[in-house]
Amino acid sequence: MHPRAYRLVFPEPKPRRTPSVLRVRPAAPPPSGPGPEGQAALALEPRELWIAAHVPQLPLLALRAGSKGGETAPLVVVDPADHHQRIIDADDNAQAAGVRIGMTLGAALATAPRIEPRPRDVARELELLQRLAGLAATFTPQVSIAPPDGLLLEIKSSIALFGGLRALCRQLRDACRADPLFARITGGQGSAPRFTLAPTALAALVAARAGARCFITDVNVLPARLKPLPLTTLRWPEAQNARLAAMGVRTLGELMRLPRAGFAQRFGVDLLNDLDRLLGRRADPRRRLVPRERYRGRRDFDHEITDHERILQALSPLVGELERFLRERQRGITALLCRFHHYRAEPTRCVLRLAAPEANAERLLALLRERLATLTLPEPVRRCDLRSGALIEHALSSKPLWSPGERGHAPAGEMPALIEQLRARLGAAAVYGLARVSEHRPENAWRVAEPALAAAVAQPRAETPRRPLWLLHAPQPLESQRGRPRHQGVLELLAGPERIESGWWDGADIQRDYYVASTAGGARLWIYRECTRQKRWFLHGLFG
Repeated sequence: MHPRAYRLVFPEPKPRRTPSVLRVRPAAPPPSGPGPEGQAALALEPRELWIAAHVPQLPLLALRAGSKGGETAPLVVVDPADHHQRIIDADDNAQAAGVRIGMTLGAALATAPRIEPRPRDVARELELLQRLAGLAATFTPQVSIAPPDGLLLEIKSSIALFGGLRALCRQLRDACRADPLFARITGGQGSAPRFTLAPTALAALVAARAGARCFITDVNVLPARLKPLPLTTLRWPEAQNARLAAMGVRTLGELMRLPRAGFAQRFGVDLLNDLDRLLGRRADPRRRLVPRERYRGRRDFDHEITDHERILQALSPLVGELERFLRERQRGITALLCRFHHYRAEPTRCVLRLAAPEANAERLLALLRERLATLTLPEPVRRCDLRSGALIEHALSSKPLWSPGERGHAPAGEMPALIEQLRARLGAAAVYGLARVSEHRPENAWRVAEPALAAAVAQPRAETPRRPLWLLHAPQPLESQRGRPRHQGVLELLAGPERIESGWWDGADIQRDYYVASTAGGARLWIYRECTRQKRWFLHGLFG
């Protein structure tokens, strides 16, 4: 029997069927352009959700917040740092009269002569943003200011706490509308803060600046939603915007279609990184706004107290707790508020002003004793609240080796201690310092301020014109003889003229030529002559 020949046949394996939910398609290579198709394979699920708040007409709102009302003239805002004096903001009445943002002040006055120009108040604008940040901080700790007129909130971790995303956004909008200051200065809805939501901070901010209704939670739809927005919302330099406009690029969609390599070569890598941050391809960390720390203490007394010494003994634990609070942070304070509560009368305020940062409990109690001696309590004290001012950096130092006055050693800290002692006895308004103001008009070039006791003496500014030590409260008119000023005889002009023309924005403009003059007795005066038809002479200051 012949053995049978066997042929082994292996059947082809059937392809294993993969469930549709696991089917993976190979991703196409990303194109080289900076548009939405570029780096599509790198798009990840957004880890953050940002709410942007944009405050339109913030310079105008800042001036309204500082005014008392009753203004009827159309208001325009100019930037004093801009030598072209362009209009940066205008109210509805000024815009109805033909004033447009960006035109020069001269053109605006020619269009509407009755407008009232004012310089912008940058400090008050920042105060408004910080007030808005304080409202936003009740919803999330991740709050960042995007100057000059924006605010950013990262709310991904706070959604569940407020009943969902839409509920959180609605509560945030209602909280801003209910704020009395914003309700007063915004008036209509056009100036109220605009809110937008996006998975990247820059995208939310760009949409808010454009006034678009943006509620995006998916990073993949960002390119399509941002396409129609104007390029100016990125706030790139004007020169770069002009170059892109000359190329026909005026929207974000047209910008996204440009080749990445060519764009980076022509405009730099920094602008390309901005575009990547806009679309979520690059991290965009924001500096969180940290609220200023303050100390607050409270103590309820077992019984009513009228004696000042017993009140100080009751305050001693709170002041000791304040000292530990400050030393742990290596900070000091220059202001301390103590409120004494009574049964029927209004609380009595005891304010302590310090000339230098202090953190020593014994020193604070000694000053409180001096301040209490000047107060009259209407009723016995039932409770006391202690609240510190802003914390200031306080460098701790050891005691000197030599005693004050020994071996030529100067007494350390005597001047701040003297000022604090005088202010505790006489009140904070009785002792004050003077500070210079960036103002050309001599009568407005200074202001009352807290005593400045810096260790290093500030160096004088270069090429500063000489100024007298004493200025008169009001310039005194001088007699003249044949056009020459007289004061105890004919004055001799030693230096000048120095022309000062300023104050056009507040209606107190001056046009003067200042001179340094000498009397027959050798006294030096600071006089000026008006640049008007009368050419009158005035005495304004005395040199020491």
